[in-house]
Amino acid sequence: MPALRSARAQIPQANYGIDMSESTENITMDDTEEFIPDQHELDVALDNMEFEDTPQPPAKRGRKRQIKAPPPPPPPPPAGPEMVGVRKPRRGGRQGGGTRLRPLVVEDGITLFDIVKSGRSALQAVIDDWIERYNNDRDPALLELMQFFIRSSGCKGTITMEMQEHMQHAQIIRRMTEEFDEDSGDYPLIMSGPVWKKFRANFCEFVSVLVRQCQYSIIYDQYLMDNVISLLTGLSDSQVRAFRHTSTLAVMKLMTALVDVALNLSVNKDFTQRQYEAERQKSQSKRATERLEVLMQKRKELEEQTEEIRNMLNYMFKSVFVHRYRDTLPDIRSICMGEIGIWMKKYPNMFLDDGYLKYIGWTLHDKVGDTRLKCLQSLLPLYQTEELGPKMELFTSKFKDRIVSMTLDKEYDVAVQGVKLIIAIQRNHKDILSDKDCEHVYELVYSSHRAVAQTAGEFLNVKLFTIDDDTPLAKSKRGKKRSPNTPLIRDLVQFFIESELHEHGAYLVDSLIDNNPMMKDWECMTDLLLEEPGKGEEALEDKIETSLIEIVVCTVRQSATGEPPVGRGPNRKLSTKEQRQIIDDKVKLTEHFIQTLPALLAKYIQDEEKIANLMTIPQYFELEIYTTSRQEKCLENLLKLIHEIVLRHTNTEVLEACAKTYELLCSDEYAIKGKCEVARATLLDQLMEKFREAYQAFIEEGEEADDEEEFALLTSMNRITSFIDCHDMTAYNLWEPLMTLIKAASDDKHVPDPIVCKSIRCCVNLLTWSLANLDNHNPDKNALKQLKRNLNEFMSLCRLLITSARDAAEEEAFLAVCDLLIIFSKQLANNAVLAALSYEPDVNLSGQLTGFIECKVFIDDEDEDQDEHQKIEELHKRRNFLASFSKLVVYNIVSIRNAADVFKHYCRFYNDYGDIIKTALGKSREINKVTCARTLAVSLTSVFKEVQAEHGGRINRGSEGFGALKELARRFSMSFGLDLVRNREAIASLHREGIIFALNPLENPEEPRGPPPNIAFLEIMCEFSNKLMKQDKKTVLQYLEKHMSRATHLMRGEEWSPYVTYKNSLLHHGTHASEFEPTVQKHREPKEHKPRRARGKRKAEQEQGAGDAADVVAQPTRQSKRVRATAPADEEESEQGSERDFET
Repeated sequence: MPALRSARAQIPQANYGIDMSESTENITMDDTEEFIPDQHELDVALDNMEFEDTPQPPAKRGRKRQIKAPPPPPPPPPAGPEMVGVRKPRRGGRQGGGTRLRPLVVEDGITLFDIVKSGRSALQAVIDDWIERYNNDRDPALLELMQFFIRSSGCKGTITMEMQEHMQHAQIIRRMTEEFDEDSGDYPLIMSGPVWKKFRANFCEFVSVLVRQCQYSIIYDQYLMDNVISLLTGLSDSQVRAFRHTSTLAVMKLMTALVDVALNLSVNKDFTQRQYEAERQKSQSKRATERLEVLMQKRKELEEQTEEIRNMLNYMFKSVFVHRYRDTLPDIRSICMGEIGIWMKKYPNMFLDDGYLKYIGWTLHDKVGDTRLKCLQSLLPLYQTEELGPKMELFTSKFKDRIVSMTLDKEYDVAVQGVKLIIAIQRNHKDILSDKDCEHVYELVYSSHRAVAQTAGEFLNVKLFTIDDDTPLAKSKRGKKRSPNTPLIRDLVQFFIESELHEHGAYLVDSLIDNNPMMKDWECMTDLLLEEPGKGEEALEDKIETSLIEIVVCTVRQSATGEPPVGRGPNRKLSTKEQRQIIDDKVKLTEHFIQTLPALLAKYIQDEEKIANLMTIPQYFELEIYTTSRQEKCLENLLKLIHEIVLRHTNTEVLEACAKTYELLCSDEYAIKGKCEVARATLLDQLMEKFREAYQAFIEEGEEADDEEEFALLTSMNRITSFIDCHDMTAYNLWEPLMTLIKAASDDKHVPDPIVCKSIRCCVNLLTWSLANLDNHNPDKNALKQLKRNLNEFMSLCRLLITSARDAAEEEAFLAVCDLLIIFSKQLANNAVLAALSYEPDVNLSGQLTGFIECKVFIDDEDEDQDEHQKIEELHKRRNFLASFSKLVVYNIVSIRNAADVFKHYCRFYNDYGDIIKTALGKSREINKVTCARTLAVSLTSVFKEVQAEHGGRINRGSEGFGALKELARRFSMSFGLDLVRNREAIASLHREGIIFALNPLENPEEPRGPPPNIAFLEIMCEFSNKLMKQDKKTVLQYLEKHMSRATHLMRGEEWSPYVTYKNSLLHHGTHASEFEPTVQKHREPKEHKPRRARGKRKAEQEQGAGDAADVVAQPTRQSKRVRATAPADEEESEQGSERDFET
């Protein structure tokens, strides 16, 4: 048919607009230019392509046809350069809007827009009614549809019948643009709320249902589609974002609906062709000539309709998609990329061509993550269909590198989708990806983002861990058949060993455990470790065995707990199904390892690393199975092996694993408790016997003790220290020998530091166990007194050790004191019977702890030869020291003022300790805002004095040190937040402290006619002026002037500029205001004229406040009712709130 046929634009053969010999690897998109080729120059290189900041008009369509509509209209005027799409002929009359007619409505005054917005009516019934109206009188029905698209764009303008008859679509759009509400940037597609979210879905469905219901009739009448396409094409070229966005969405959904129509036509055409062939193959006598003619005519009609649909699709693609896929609005670009993927999947005969694929390839470089995501989502179903592979070859060759690089995208959703696309490519097109491409994805199994890592794990399953059914199963030496997963487990261990970037298997296990059953094939893993290799099998090397055991332990831990490793996102609440799975897995692993774990421990009992891992497995057992399955013999074997391991090994990790396992085995809830407690008691008795022997030998030798005695004592103490953390050993009389060793160390006698540190740790645990054993209601008085004596004695010795020259003992003593101050803090006073045990630090102890932090934490690393691993260990140790001290401040055990020496290092050591100091600062403010503010003032004055000392008693305000001090003050100011009322008194106190420090002494001893020596500190205080309320600024200013009134010299010269600057910051509202200032202070309020009486009263109050040197904060000014009524509401609330805050 002639409609749109003459305007059909053929898409040229694509070469992606680039020189095929060049790579697209370095193609990127910047913030100002969109990186897409021009429509008419598809052969220009990609490096010369730019996005348009303003939409460009589409290419001319060539010859236009006349719309056939009774009565025959006069020929349309020639299309000017502003005409877009197929133009509707005029119906006569003058141009212009003329008198507006009543807007066309559906029944009861409800428009199509209202119906779609409400979503309460079935759209199919609504559209059927509209079709009926269209068949009766198409002009009003078309006007109704046009008005729907205008209203859906957020425009409240009305298209009248006269405008429709006498104006071109471009003129109508211009008129609607003039009537658009420019005050608001909102329009239905971007407005928030459930109503508008539903509207967008209903809008898309409306377009689809409209085409579906019209596909057998009026869609081919050469009137409806021509006008709708013309209007939407013009709107999509508008400078108004709302028109452009809405019309582009409508056109894309219209094309998707037309693709469905084309598919139906294709099915009908094939069916008709088969009927025609079947009829023609009949014999001459049975053949119906008339039926052949009908079928031939029907086939011809279907071909014409198909051609008509294809012309519409081609025209809309060239007129809308080609321009809007590079629109400046990301949502429009995302819509285009999402819909073109649907067309390619549904209608590959037309759209799965390099001429269309190139648009997706170019947009893979888009700077917005959602648009890149839509591109990958469009490509995924294409690569998942093996039959479409040949059509994707050129595209893949040009954009494969870009797709691979997107697996490392900064947007995690894009990275996940990129890996999924690589998986689809690997499954259906195995020869495309190189080994280097695959290695990029391999490394992602160690990603910190769990979804990315697990998707990369799926790629590993496809690439490496797939069972080959043709490979015969191997057998062990004794003839036991190996699991089908055996070669996969071997490959997994090899992969883990070759992953040099990561040392821990927990991340690898977490990536694979949910999508590969081999990760829970514990029988296969233990067979590899226990069974001797059979014929043709290689024996496992020591490194492979160690790695396999680590993987086994990681799978057991995650199966029994369901928790991902640290750093793989927050722990989420498990679903009921997942909880059931965890219970089943726990039972399964327990039943298996109850039998095999003793054999594994016996085989690797000499290897510390392997034993340390294996000993953690019983901690995840369902221990009731020992009783219900009558596995007492296995339990006895396990207890014997643990006993032997503890006596044989001195490694801390091994001993702690054994102690933790014993703790779980001896839990009260299990029936095996009695047997396990007997085994534990036997072991502890043996450990204590060895300790006493070693201790006695060491004490007898005294200063002459050799390495053998020291080693024997240290190893025995190692075992005791590991067990005393988990088990109560107060009954073994350890206190006296341990205190003897600590006293000897404090007296500078020869006691090795490791022994001293172990002794201190044991004493802390003994004190804690003693406290835990006391009855909270009726404690034993003798035990209570003994615990108090032991605590005082131990704290005295630790205070001596903190000031000693023994670094290791000093550090251990510091941690012990911090822990015990929290355990025996004043909270014990809440229980009257335990109040006597409360231990509060005195001033000297607080000073000792602060001095330790200053000397041991806030130091620069000067040892450049130190190994990187050692540096990390040192930093971790220092962070532990600082955290221990900060807890004392946070729990209000030591005064907040003791944190001044910590807060002053906030900026200098921000990278190392910024998170700890920030948390301590916030918690301190919660305890007491005013005290915290004064502490910050002390921190600032301390740094000021240091800077002053560096310059010989003078301050160079241009120096680096002074600049760092200003930055510290700015950070402190930001920490107060935006609520001026809540921090009012604290900020005023800080200003008071600052003024006193800056102006005391007022006279400069070295320069009698000069400014005060600390006056430069007022420039630092300017950083806090924007945190003062208006009325408080006046009071602070009066307080400042009162102190300066005693000055006898003139305040002139550059040296007085800090005073002038600070004074100005208090005089002028908003001076030195940072970007964090509340919005209520960003606008100057009009001056309020208050009654004389009120002004006098306020003046008296201000004078009274100025005379009070002890309190800078002014009482809020009382306003008359008239003034209060005219004041801004937020300011009125602020003053009322501040009055309540300062009634002290």
